[in-house]
Parts: sequence; C-alpha cells; structure tokens
Amino acid sequence: MAKKSMIARERKRERTVQRFAAKRAEIKRVIASSQSTDEERQAALLALQKLPRNASPSRIRNRCSITGRPNGYYRKFGLGRNKLREETMHGNIPGLSKASW
Repeated sequence: MAKKSMIARERKRERTVQRFAAKRAEIKRVIASSQSTDEERQAALLALQKLPRNASPSRIRNRCSITGRPNGYYRKFGLGRNKLREETMHGNIPGLSKASW
C-alpha cells in the first residue's frame, strides 16, 4: 500500500491539471500557431512557465486504483500487478484467467 500522502499528492496534481487545462491549451495554441509574431510567442512561453509545475499532464503518475502502487501498473485494468493477479484468481475480471497449457 502506497503512503496516503503520495496518493493525496497525486490526486491534487490531477485536480491542478484539470483546472489549468484550458489555459495551457490556449497558450500552446498561440505558441504553435504560424500566424503568431515572435513577441506573442515569447509572451506565451513566459505565461506557460509561470503556470504551476503540477499543471503539466506529464507530471501525473499512473497508480493502482486499489493500493496506490506506482510500479507494475497495467493501464488496461488500472491495477497494479499484485492486485491484478488477485482479482484474476478470484474471477473478478471478465475474460482474464491464469494461463495453463
């Protein structure tokens, strides 16, 4: 089980990303636009740098939805490897079973 503080920090980051998503998208649009002048691009870059660090989606870490474990995470199921195995053994994940041949 991950520390409660790490899970809480991750949730806080997710909220921050959602809060600044529209603003970041607008700034990024100005930077990528071929019609923007150099001054506008410089101003947009400065505005992007002034946003909080945790507003960037790349700072979000995938974690197991049950334990909060950051490593051994399977995107398709949203679970860590340990809990994925347990849930599979209990038959709680449809279409997934232990391999045997």
